[in-house]
Amino acid sequence: MSKRVYLTLPDKVYEALERWADEQGRPVANLAAYLVERAVEKAESEGKIPLNKNNPKT
Repeated sequence: MSKRVYLTLPDKVYEALERWADEQGRPVANLAAYLVERAVEKAESEGKIPLNKNNPKT
């Protein structure tokens, strides 16, 4: 199931994201979701995010 997140970006960041999304022919929200997903996967693989919410050590 997907969840929604609302965030505020600095104008400069949004404009760069918009140009990037346009270049790829995709919506800004889709590109942002992809980038967040990749960042979370990387952080998990590097051990920066606990695997279990109730037990941060696992």
